[in-house]
Amino acid sequence: MAAKDESSKNKLNNVKTLFLSLVCFVSLFLVLSSFKTSTSQENHHPQSLIKPTSCNYTDGSWIYDPTPTPISTITRYDNTCKEIFKGWNCISNNKSNAPEITKWRWKPTRCNLPRFDPVQFLQRFRNTNIGFIGDSLNRNMFVSLVCTLKRASSNVNKWRPAGADRGFTFLDYNLTIAYHRTNLLARYGRWSADGGVLESLGYKQGFRVDVDVPEATWAEAPTFHDIVILNTGHWWWAPSKFDPINSPMLFFEKGLPVIPPIQPDLGLDVVLKQMVMFVERSMEAGTIAFFRTQSPRHFEGGDWDQGGSCPRVQPLLAEQVDDFFSVESNGTNVEARLINQHLYKALRGSSFRILDITRLSEFRADAHPSAAGGKKHDDCMHWCLPGITDTWNDLLIAYLNDI
Repeated sequence: MAAKDESSKNKLNNVKTLFLSLVCFVSLFLVLSSFKTSTSQENHHPQSLIKPTSCNYTDGSWIYDPTPTPISTITRYDNTCKEIFKGWNCISNNKSNAPEITKWRWKPTRCNLPRFDPVQFLQRFRNTNIGFIGDSLNRNMFVSLVCTLKRASSNVNKWRPAGADRGFTFLDYNLTIAYHRTNLLARYGRWSADGGVLESLGYKQGFRVDVDVPEATWAEAPTFHDIVILNTGHWWWAPSKFDPINSPMLFFEKGLPVIPPIQPDLGLDVVLKQMVMFVERSMEAGTIAFFRTQSPRHFEGGDWDQGGSCPRVQPLLAEQVDDFFSVESNGTNVEARLINQHLYKALRGSSFRILDITRLSEFRADAHPSAAGGKKHDDCMHWCLPGITDTWNDLLIAYLNDI
């Protein structure tokens, strides 16, 4: 009987020991979890701050909203922002519909696109570097973002990090935003006959494009920035800049001319592939890479050098959009959809995310500087500021939230 009691006590002690061990393990797990949570809150890298959401932001329409709410959205920024390039300042240049441009709001069909909150953005992306890499349309977007944030924080230092054309650090948040100017992404420059194989094929002059070498203005950007937004496109469909007869693009790879010479559309494919691989090799772990889709033009009556203009003062209707941009009709403004085809192909299988601004921008024939751009021709390519690139930055935040 005593042996039986002793056996029962031993079993009870074993159960108590197992229970205490389990309690200790759970306590230790909770302590470590709490420590991990607290340290992650101190980590200000963007990926640790992104909340997952889901929405097709490209499917929607523009809603006229003359009195947006909350009240803070009314004063996002105005025409007094010094960073606005003169030709894009449509209010100061007295474009007739300039005050109306920002009263149209993009409304996705099945969800809402939140308006930009500059204070929240500054807090969320503390200790972050953001780089816009591309042509003047990416500068359009960069200026919009800088002007918006300056309304919330004026303690700003101007500098040019990692070869940037221009940049700003918001000192109270250690947030740097920079623009790296590059037209083709790849390095290019004037080329003259040198007695080599290209001259033997009849080429006397042109532009040498090194498909596997990034332009120096942004070559260091992927290692410096935590978020990069790339674009290219407009210069590839610009015969006035790269005349196919008098100054053609001549592509080089590994320092040697590509033989037989290839046309710009094939050259674009190669450059996109090479530059995507370059960024992926160069960027630090955790860097977020976007490629912005093509910004549409809205020339009517001819191209920019053929007397084309963009006189509209309201967004296009849905049925008008396809008339403007149909690839099948190969019209003046077909460039955007053609370039996107090349872009989608190049990004397939990459770590890049697509920042899709094309469809919503196609409606906005009313939002270009037009004759108020200060040029000898109508500017139906860039956008008025304040204007549609503000919505692009709303989209950028939404896409970050979707990661």
